[in-house]
Amino acid sequence: MALGKDYAEQDCSLARALEVVGERWTLLIVRDAFYGVRRFSDFLVHLDIPRAVLSARLQALADTGVLVKDGHDYVLTEMGKELWPVLHMLARWAEDHLSAEPSRFFVHTACGTRIGPDGTCAACRRRVPPEDLEAHAGSGLRRRSDPVSVILRSPHRLLEPIRT
Repeated sequence: MALGKDYAEQDCSLARALEVVGERWTLLIVRDAFYGVRRFSDFLVHLDIPRAVLSARLQALADTGVLVKDGHDYVLTEMGKELWPVLHMLARWAEDHLSAEPSRFFVHTACGTRIGPDGTCAACRRRVPPEDLEAHAGSGLRRRSDPVSVILRSPHRLLEPIRT
């Protein structure tokens, strides 16, 4: 028997959030959208996800308003961009508690300072929005050979589309 997708009996905001982003693969799709992945084929090759699962997750994210489909591209909406602090903190949590090596670190483009675990620039003393961040390869980045991974090895600004 398949598990349901909702938490109807849970009277909780976290339960509502998990109904949107709590299924397997969903947060990785959102992460890749921040990295500039926009095309179905690029999500497919980079995530190595079953085609039907990717299609269902992208449709659910679009139906909820996290992504919008623009021609062949899937683009984060303002609502989707608000997930950045969640993704960043969850990755930092894994580094701190699960001995995960950082696959990426993020630099404030305005001043060149690496942001801290809470997303704040030490030099500017403010939380930096994703559009003002540049992603750099970290020590835990695996050297995968798919075209998206190769592109993402180089420093690149978040939310700027990549093209394979």
